[in-house]
Amino acid sequence: MIKTESQVIEGLTITQSLSFSITQSLNRCPIAQSPNRPITRAQRNGFTLIEMLVVLLIMGIFVGLVSSIAQPDDRARLQVEAQRLAQLLDLAATKSHYAGRSIAWTADGPSYRFWQFSDDTYWTEIRDDDALRARALPKGMIISNLRIENMPSPAQMRLEFTPYGPTLSFSVELSVGSAHETVAGSPIGDVRVLPEQGRTHDKMVQR
Repeated sequence: MIKTESQVIEGLTITQSLSFSITQSLNRCPIAQSPNRPITRAQRNGFTLIEMLVVLLIMGIFVGLVSSIAQPDDRARLQVEAQRLAQLLDLAATKSHYAGRSIAWTADGPSYRFWQFSDDTYWTEIRDDDALRARALPKGMIISNLRIENMPSPAQMRLEFTPYGPTLSFSVELSVGSAHETVAGSPIGDVRVLPEQGRTHDKMVQR
């Protein structure tokens, strides 16, 4: 899971405390020395092998902490892609309404694209719009299901937005591993990512 700012600060504080404690312990420990050999200035000012190993250990802990913060897990990546899809579907519905032409969305598992309808060319893929361009999901992530209100599960995942007529409820499910996210559209045009608990809208779509 993604670590919050407070967790990051707590981790850094633990690392600093560990460094201070080890340094204090080393300062209290006498260095093995021959009884007839005096301690030179270089020995007093230099680092012992143990101290260098401790520094490397602390650096390793710090690098591991930073790596765990910088690399989001599957759930975090899935949430980002679900939010992106919700915004794009909402944009497609809005553009269809104001442009007065139908726009469709299709998916084939690891990727999806948008189409527009015109009387001259019928359905053509949208290529001149950077927002509604074809997109591929991150490796291992797929669009696993599409449900549309009062309709059987379509053989091909296709969702159509029309400028006229009622808007049907729908839900699109994204998954990676055991993680799942659902993007749902309501009859009033609201498109959003459903929370994990109480996905009542998704159950309504299945009827």
